[in-house]
Amino acid sequence: MSAASQESKTQSGCTSRVNLVPTAGRNLSTPMISRFARVATLLFCFAHLNSFSSVAAGPSQQPQDNSSGQTNVPRVPEPSPTGEAQARQKSFGTVSGSVEDQNGNAVAGTSVQIRCAQECASQEMQSDEDGRFDFYHVAPGPFQLTVTGEGFVTQTISNTLRPGEDCVVPPITMSLAMVVTEVRVSPLSEEIAQEEFKELEQQRVLGIVPNFYVSYFGEAAPLTPKRKFGLALKASTDPVTIAAVASIAGIDQATNRFSGYGQGAQGYAKRYGASYANFASGLWIGGAVLPSILKQDPRYFYKGSGTNRSRFLYAVSRPFICKGDNQRRQPNYSSIFGDLAAGGLSNLYIPERDRHGARLTFENAGIALGTSMVINVLQEFVLHRLTSSRQ
Repeated sequence: MSAASQESKTQSGCTSRVNLVPTAGRNLSTPMISRFARVATLLFCFAHLNSFSSVAAGPSQQPQDNSSGQTNVPRVPEPSPTGEAQARQKSFGTVSGSVEDQNGNAVAGTSVQIRCAQECASQEMQSDEDGRFDFYHVAPGPFQLTVTGEGFVTQTISNTLRPGEDCVVPPITMSLAMVVTEVRVSPLSEEIAQEEFKELEQQRVLGIVPNFYVSYFGEAAPLTPKRKFGLALKASTDPVTIAAVASIAGIDQATNRFSGYGQGAQGYAKRYGASYANFASGLWIGGAVLPSILKQDPRYFYKGSGTNRSRFLYAVSRPFICKGDNQRRQPNYSSIFGDLAAGGLSNLYIPERDRHGARLTFENAGIALGTSMVINVLQEFVLHRLTSSRQ
């Protein structure tokens, strides 16, 4: 390229620079400034958006938590659970007192229980060596104290506790309990009862005639069923008893009672068997079986005191009144029904011509009861002097 052209270019370039500058300023400045202004505005807004959002969001959070829905109203703080517990704790109180006997002495070891009218657990403790008791954390309102102790009557008192009060109840006086014991059997030991029974088996009038069914000791131990049967066996097999039955059979033979048996040895044997059966059935039924079932004592208990009239009435009433195994008087069902049963059985073995049904039954029962009355009177006024090995 030549110098002229370069200059020309230079000149034209200069001219162009001179001419282009004003042109650029006129044609490009407005769009560029507008674009820069928009960018700057966006950057400014973006830069302040977070701070604007945080400022705007700050006051809006509190109204959202407010249950009333009002803006800018502060929330009222609720009382803490600790405060409620402390307030409730202040309403409880204490109850204390002492326990003493009728002489004013402290009673230790008694059980003291407190119960409140409100719904709360009852408390229980024992009085100390000074007789004192203390209950803490007791709910206010009506309460009841129950004091129990061995050998004392249970005491119960009521009172009312005010909130936060330290209540001291008056001294609680314990009174001695009256112990009532019902005696069902004799307090005698088994060894003493056995010794009494042995002496009973040895009782004889003039040392010969058995006298087993009488007791000269009013507080004698009751007979067990085993001893009742044992006594009946001994009485029914005693040689003197067998001899007495033989004598009765001989009298019946001599008077020709129950003529259907005939005479001679055969007739005597029948009469002996009938007499022994009548005696043994009455003895076993009225002296062992029924007394064991009904728990009655088959013995006659010697009175020995009072006027003769009272003793006589006592003796003749014993076939109808007896002593039970519980030491109480009661109707003598054993003796009455025993004699009736023996009289009824006699219809089975006496001659048919001499049977009279119910008549014979009541006749034999009446004879047996009358015989018992006579023997009891003799026991009360005569035989007690003639009986050996008496209790």
